Parts: sequence; structure tokens; C-alpha cells
Amino acid sequence: MRVLVLFAHPVETSFQAALHAKVVTTLRAAGHDVDDLDLYAEDFDPRLTRAERLAYHDIPANRAAVDPYVGRVLAAEALVLVYPVWNFGYPAILKGFFDRVFLPGVSFKMVDGRVQTQLRNIRKMAAVTTYGGSRLRAFLVGDPPRKLVMRVLRAVTGLAVPVRYLAHYDMNRSTPESRAAFLAKVEQEMRTF
Repeated sequence: MRVLVLFAHPVETSFQAALHAKVVTTLRAAGHDVDDLDLYAEDFDPRLTRAERLAYHDIPANRAAVDPYVGRVLAAEALVLVYPVWNFGYPAILKGFFDRVFLPGVSFKMVDGRVQTQLRNIRKMAAVTTYGGSRLRAFLVGDPPRKLVMRVLRAVTGLAVPVRYLAHYDMNRSTPESRAAFLAKVEQEMRTF
């Protein structure tokens, strides 16, 4: 399966970078064709420009500034996100990727004022993420990051698409043992992805 891995973390020595490396190497070892998109390494600009916003509903002109990224999304059969939760959301660079690349005519189309799913090429998804706070804290605020993946991304790929959400909570008090256990869990999940 052709898997697009979207990685969003600026520090190459972070635990998130270790998770990213584990995801990519395990998927490749399992025989998948991995397109490893490291948003920071590729210097992706998350800012939606005025011109892009004005052309947002002008298909295919809306793709002009991000066409190579659109091509990578449309070529994928699966999507794996690897990112930290910051302020109960995506890092800005990942949010900007969705704003600039998941465009009308790419991830959805408007038909009689209603949104219709477009990313039928994506047959499987996973998110590998870390939270600074506890699972209870995330639960008490409604866990918006989980909902972004489990609801919003599924809405543009189809509700029947299986999604795995792998989260290491409470990174602020994590231990070498808790991190090693989570890495092992991620490896197991990617082995059978």
C-alpha cells in the first residue's frame, strides 16, 4: 500500500522524531511504499496567502501553489499522521497543510451547497501523537485532537475508513519505560497496518 506519512515536529532529537522514524521504518519493513513528508524538513509554508484564499473555490486554479503536495495526497492509499498535540490541536505547520492542500476538488467538493467527500483514494488512516497533559485532562476538555482525526479527517475520506489513534498522554511526566512501551505499541500497529 502507498502510505503518505505526514510528520510535523521541528526537533530532530525529540521523542516525536523517534516515533516518526519507527513509523517509517516499520511500514517499509512491512512492505509498504512510504512517501515520507516531513513538513519542517521540506520547509512547508503553512500560511494561506490572499491569492490562495481568493482562488480557493476556483478548481483547478486553487492547486497552483501546492500542486506537488496535492499530487502526493492523491497518490496515497493510506495516511499516517505523526505529530505532537500543542494547545489541544495540530501544530500550526500541520494545520496549515490541511488548510492549503485539502482543497475543494481535492478533499471535498461542493454540490448544491453541501460538502461531498473526495479523498476516496485513502483507505486507511492512523495518527501517532503525544500530549503533554494526562488523558483525563484531554477528556475533560473534549479531546479536540482526537475528534479532528476521528471525525474531521474521516469526513473527507469516508466514514468507513478504518482509523487508529495512538496517543501517549502525559508526556510531561513520562518515563523511559512509558516511552519505550509506546514505541513498541506503535511498532506493532505499523507492522499490521
